[in-house]
Amino acid sequence: MLNYILYFIISLAATTVGAMTGMGGGVIIKPVLDVLKDFDVETIGILSSVTVLTMSIVSVCKHIQLKTRINFAIAVPLALGSIAGGFIGQYMLKSIVNLLNLDSVILIMQNILLAILIVLVYFYMLNKDKIKSYNFEGTVSSLIIGTFLGIISSFLGIGGGPINVAIFIYLFSFDMKTAAVSSLITILFAQISKLLTVACTSGFSSFNLSMLPAMMIGGVLGGMIGSMLNKKLSKAAVEKGFNAVQLIVLFIALFNIVKNIF
Repeated sequence: MLNYILYFIISLAATTVGAMTGMGGGVIIKPVLDVLKDFDVETIGILSSVTVLTMSIVSVCKHIQLKTRINFAIAVPLALGSIAGGFIGQYMLKSIVNLLNLDSVILIMQNILLAILIVLVYFYMLNKDKIKSYNFEGTVSSLIIGTFLGIISSFLGIGGGPINVAIFIYLFSFDMKTAAVSSLITILFAQISKLLTVACTSGFSSFNLSMLPAMMIGGVLGGMIGSMLNKKLSKAAVEKGFNAVQLIVLFIALFNIVKNIF
């Protein structure tokens, strides 16, 4: 019972912050579950993906209900690209798992990549006003960018949020709130494609998903709370929350690297 409560709290906290900032929540769930080590790498990825998918569905629906401005001309191709990326990312993860067959090595690889990405995004967000942004347009460029983000999202099992938000601000000149909502749409479709890949290949019967109901409930509540906070808070407040969470995730990722090396 205590485990169910713990996993509910983790998913609720992660998806609330994820929905509010556009980070998705997986960027918190994945490294925290790596620390707990109750499940193997692939199972953690599934638990994280389903929870984030649940949150993103609720959050996107809530934003539509709240009439949040969404640039569908860019968001739709990004989402379609993320579907392809999700398939590719899951295939890459499965191939590496089969090749290495060592959870600790895979965990180290994932957390090193996550730490590098978080550092890059963090310093970009601190200095974005000094860095020229672009106004990418067109379906092809959005599809390519969406595919790249889908690969990162699926391979790392983190939802891809921090990278999504930074790239949307840099390449499309979105403000923080618009980037957050667009990120959630991309995350939604990337997770769908990842889970469809699993369903069509190995299936879900081999995974221990005992904690999934508690995490999904947390994801539903987190999606509702986070989307409402995103709507109510200022852009500056959302950005501060985004940067603060990145530092927390960086610390957890570094802890996981050290723990699995030594």
